[in-house]
Amino acid sequence: MEFKDYYEIIGINPDANQNEIKRAYKKLARKYHPDVSKDSDAEMKFKELGEAYEVLKDPEKRVAYDQFGANYIAGQNFNPPPDWDAGFKFNGGGFSAGDSAVFNNFFESLFSEKLNHRYANHTSRGRTQYYTHGEDHHAEILIDLEDTFKGVSRTVTLQTPDIDNQGHIVTSVTRTRTLNVNIPKGVKQGQLIRLAAQGTPGAGGGKSGDLYLEVNFKPHPIYHVEGKDIYLDLPIAPWEAALGTRIKAPTPEGSVDLMIPAGSTSGRKVRLKGQGIPAKIAGDLYVVLKLVLPPANSQQAEAFYQKMEKEFKFKPRAGLEVSLNEN
Repeated sequence: MEFKDYYEIIGINPDANQNEIKRAYKKLARKYHPDVSKDSDAEMKFKELGEAYEVLKDPEKRVAYDQFGANYIAGQNFNPPPDWDAGFKFNGGGFSAGDSAVFNNFFESLFSEKLNHRYANHTSRGRTQYYTHGEDHHAEILIDLEDTFKGVSRTVTLQTPDIDNQGHIVTSVTRTRTLNVNIPKGVKQGQLIRLAAQGTPGAGGGKSGDLYLEVNFKPHPIYHVEGKDIYLDLPIAPWEAALGTRIKAPTPEGSVDLMIPAGSTSGRKVRLKGQGIPAKIAGDLYVVLKLVLPPANSQQAEAFYQKMEKEFKFKPRAGLEVSLNEN
């Protein structure tokens, strides 16, 4: 049996609370996500993180892990006492047989036989029918930022392992499923969409697990998102900043007339209230002004800049405690 230290995998102490476990998992999950990380072992680490989090986020499974995991040494056999399950009275009498499916083979070997016998239906003919609840699954779905303003339908293709009548995963057999998913208007970055009964099927009449889709936005060429707010870097010319003007600015729902106040500086934010992510209280769109200088790429342009230098007598570093050479 292979034992895995789930606390070490997530990088937390065994006395960590549930919020600390969640924060540590999210941080590492983003680091090792196969679509983000370029490490050769990123996919393996990402799967290990998911396995560890499935156990430690559940107080009942964590109790069992803490009791038996501490008494197991990797590379040795572990034989639990005959009454190992005494005292575990969760969910009105014990773990469900399906709970063992999220553990690694250490827990699978330790719990499955006992649990299958404790969670069996005895038919009227005296035969025993085993049942397990299916596993929940998590996946990511990427959408365009513009999709959250109108809602969109997406097709998701899943490959899930099959299970036998005893509820054990058959890794050599996979099933391909295609689902049509409706992404609602106003969906936020990181929001979970639950698809009931679309996880691993239960065995023996057990309930199927659920599928949780985490919605993330594809990288956008001109916008970035923070919570419900959207940010746009908008280039402006020096005379537009100095004199003020009205220009066309893009938004995810189309262009708008934007007033640039006279005397604007680079980095100034212009807020468009309610034009961020749609919601009951919508986010805002922040236009961040970025001053762009015309290039001095011709004799005429150089002469123009030299004339500006003489006429304006502008000292941009006035007030700094440095010795300036004004030659």
